Amino acid sequence: MLNLTAAPPAESPASIDVSGFIGGIESFVVGVLSLDPEQAALRGGLTLLVVIAAMLLIWGLRVLYKALTERVAPEGEKDPSHRSRPLGRWALRIARVGIVVAALIAVLRLWGFDFEDLRQGPLGAAFGAAARIAFILVIAFAALELAQLAIKRMFSRIANRARSPRRAAQVRTLAPLFSGVVTTTLIVLAAMMALSEIGVEIGPLIAGAGIIGLAVGFGAQTLVKDFLTGIFLILEDIVSVGDIIEIGEFGGAVEEMSLRTIKLRDFQGVLHVFPYSEAQVIHNMTKDFSYAAFELSIDYNSDIPLAIQTMQQVGAAMRQDPLFGINMLEDIEVVGVDALADSAIMLKARIKTLPAKQWMVKREYLQRIKRAFDEAGIEIPYPHMKLVPPGSTFG
Repeated sequence: MLNLTAAPPAESPASIDVSGFIGGIESFVVGVLSLDPEQAALRGGLTLLVVIAAMLLIWGLRVLYKALTERVAPEGEKDPSHRSRPLGRWALRIARVGIVVAALIAVLRLWGFDFEDLRQGPLGAAFGAAARIAFILVIAFAALELAQLAIKRMFSRIANRARSPRRAAQVRTLAPLFSGVVTTTLIVLAAMMALSEIGVEIGPLIAGAGIIGLAVGFGAQTLVKDFLTGIFLILEDIVSVGDIIEIGEFGGAVEEMSLRTIKLRDFQGVLHVFPYSEAQVIHNMTKDFSYAAFELSIDYNSDIPLAIQTMQQVGAAMRQDPLFGINMLEDIEVVGVDALADSAIMLKARIKTLPAKQWMVKREYLQRIKRAFDEAGIEIPYPHMKLVPPGSTFG
């Protein structure tokens, strides 16, 4: 004979977990209320010890992290306590929350709360996964902060020990690139570990990422070209941060070199950003040394040997000047007559200077040569306009 009595509906794991949690709270409250004064005093003392231990642990983590950051911070940063460290602050915040939660669990266990049912249910599994993810985030944030400071310190030391300012500038240019690679690697590792804690299979994810990366590599060849071009520009010492260069019709000081772009700040303060792939021809005006070049025009009636002698005397006087001589690597080189223009004789000369000092030397030389030409009676021609009335004749 068939039994047509309906079976009672099965309870879901979530409802069992919630009911078990409520029952645990009820039994916990009953147990606490049934404690005698001696047991309550003992557990109160142990609770105080747990709270003090948690506070000491939080304080110890702050002291340890501060000591580590000060130890690996670049030597130029005199007051590390006032630096902006968002990653480190987040690591300490998450660690502080974790310690508080752990202390709360320990206190509840001291007072008789039973976590066995919760640990075996879905709520306990979710809490355990959250705890492990929080631990991963703490380690990841702290590692990112310490790695960035360590990289800055390492490259700063190498730059300070460089044999030339040019080499130091090249090292400082490599620092942000290396920091970006390390930061990206740490973020990817932390993300993969966090995803594995919530049940995501990492193996297929890595395989899929490889296929996607291959597809993106074919579709984003310009990005790859930008990155590789930037690496070779830095390794071959073609350009570094601080150089004054020209790219196309734009020029300025190199303010920053990232993984795929170079940024120039011109004289008017305008920032020009170029992908490396578009920087086909780079004119570097401050690599190793520079030249202050002059093209001076004199009248056809002027004494050419006297003009050349005057140019050499002005250059020699500037070489002896303590303010400008330190920026001049060699004496002035007067080439001589470079061209016979329509209304002037062109004299050409140049002065070898330290990098980026050619404009200062050129401005001072032009000011002095104008005064010297006036004293020597050498005329610098300028356009004349002569009005001829109708019916008049030239002559």
